[in-house]
Amino acid sequence: MDIYADLSSLIGAEKTTVNETIITNHSKDESDHGAVDPDVVVFPESSEDVQKVLRYANEYKIPVVPFGVGSGLEGQAIPVNKGISVDFERMNKVIEVRPDDLVVIVQPGITRIQLNEELKKYGLFFPVDPGADATIGGMASTNASGTMTVRYGGMRDQVLNLKVVLADGRMIETGSLAKKSSSGLHLNGLFVGSEGTLGVFTEIALKLHGIPEDTVAARCSFPSVNSCVEAATAILTAGVPMARMELVDARSILQANEYSDTDYPVAPSLFFEFHGNKGGNKEDIEFVQAIVEEVGCLEFLFETDSLMRAALWKARHELNYAYRHGNPQLASMTTDVCVPISKLAENVEFASEKLDEYGFKGGVVGHVGDGNFHTMILYDPEVEGEFERAVDLNHQMVGLALKSGGTCTGEHGVGLGKIDFQREEHGEALDVMMALKRTLDPNQILNPGKIFPRE
Repeated sequence: MDIYADLSSLIGAEKTTVNETIITNHSKDESDHGAVDPDVVVFPESSEDVQKVLRYANEYKIPVVPFGVGSGLEGQAIPVNKGISVDFERMNKVIEVRPDDLVVIVQPGITRIQLNEELKKYGLFFPVDPGADATIGGMASTNASGTMTVRYGGMRDQVLNLKVVLADGRMIETGSLAKKSSSGLHLNGLFVGSEGTLGVFTEIALKLHGIPEDTVAARCSFPSVNSCVEAATAILTAGVPMARMELVDARSILQANEYSDTDYPVAPSLFFEFHGNKGGNKEDIEFVQAIVEEVGCLEFLFETDSLMRAALWKARHELNYAYRHGNPQLASMTTDVCVPISKLAENVEFASEKLDEYGFKGGVVGHVGDGNFHTMILYDPEVEGEFERAVDLNHQMVGLALKSGGTCTGEHGVGLGKIDFQREEHGEALDVMMALKRTLDPNQILNPGKIFPRE
């Protein structure tokens, strides 16, 4: 069988390649999982192209792996069983903006920054911000969230409808353009977060939000991580409508200062953002300032200047790169647990203590408003056993998160890295998930090896 020749005939040679460089670029993502070359890469330009590829792959039982920009952190785009990598860079259009409905319909290959640039002229924006300029399709496939989840929610909260090509080439729609529905099973919720294992997205309808009249950022430092979490909990229980509330530990502040040329106090800190009108933001800021001062805040500074706000969030978003840049000889592993807010301080302190105990460089940052935090673990891949020690540390953090009533992944997805925790987290519910997988993909061609333990 000549997969390249067959696909060239089906969708066109200009959309099909076995170029060595392109193959290598589709063998990996930004995770620490090993690279695997696909047999061929295709660049569909329409839903019909995707249907043709899947019908062919299903007939001959060839694995199919969707690919956005490769910014994933759990290996979702790695074709572990080789096969066909489906790159959506040519399906990156805004199909329709419906400003009166606060809805946009897009192709999966458009990135979040490209989308928001297009939406500016309507006075609208899309709020899910995972940091990387990921594609909307990739974000939907992993149920991405990020810094604004505390206010707007993650991808499952934003997706109204999906056009999905199933393993056998059928195309279905999972919702509608209405804001809510009580009709049938919630297929949006099933497919968002399925990481390409149940179907391939070709169109996505999203909720939009009006650009706030006034945006203010603030930074507050504390004597301890525990006091940061205490302040965040107090703010949430007081009902302040925070747009962003991020925890950054002292080690990460130091790394950010070195990488981003900032001079923030080297202490555990909360980064805030307020969305609203000027009067409302002023009241919220004063309320939050009173709360954090009562908890023992060392410094509270706020910024209305757009450049200073951008610098603050740039420093936060680029922390992973800051750690890598500051330690080029080391590899990076990023953990991703989410726990109930009441258990957050215990889990963050455990992570910090374990970093010291294991002697790893790294730090802890998190979306404190929703209990999701990440530990950057830097290890030397040239030292025997270092990777295994980093994996062991990650397993301990996940173990505590699950005992706390949390989850092994708050936003990065399962991919390859979190498969081992699925049975412990979901119990017999995992069997239900696997039964759904077998029903929709009996030949196991859709991103095999991800999410579900091998049967």
